[in-house]
Amino acid sequence: MSSDPFALFAAWMAEAEASEPEDANAMALATADADGLPDVRVVLLKGFDRRGFVFYTNTESAKGGQLAANPQAALVLHWKSLRRQIRARGPVSPVSPEEADAYFASRHRDSRIGAIASQQSRPLADRPTLMAAVAELSAKYEDGPVPRPEHWTGFRIDPVRLEFWQNGDYRLHDRVRFTREGEGWSRSRLYP
Repeated sequence: MSSDPFALFAAWMAEAEASEPEDANAMALATADADGLPDVRVVLLKGFDRRGFVFYTNTESAKGGQLAANPQAALVLHWKSLRRQIRARGPVSPVSPEEADAYFASRHRDSRIGAIASQQSRPLADRPTLMAAVAELSAKYEDGPVPRPEHWTGFRIDPVRLEFWQNGDYRLHDRVRFTREGEGWSRSRLYP
């Protein structure tokens, strides 16, 4: 395995994108509220570089509130067909407004409308209520751009630890952990 965790991540992600039939970028994202109670859900990884791993959400959602109260998270990408997974954890910070604007503008128009219409994580009386909001916003923005709402942005997990796991025969898995040390990384192998 590479001694550079980001190069290794890029290589494994490229293999997953070439082999996984759908959403090779699907990741479990774990957050915790102010009391430390954990929560986890599946979201899509929308970008990564040496600064970290980016996902987008409504800041008024449950995860948005948890990240405001406790700006730390963990993620895991699991590719069953490749028999691999990657785990990462670290502090979380919002992406720049410019990054959020650029990503929002790249989304399908209906996804942009949906992001505005959804009061994510809050109670919804019924499906027709949501669909009426979508129809109203679609009409409102019919002839113009769909602006990114203030409450919708991206977050970046700046990893302090990454683990690369590869399935081994007889459960003798191969596990390599990278831990941030200043500007560099230490590497260690773990028992399965």
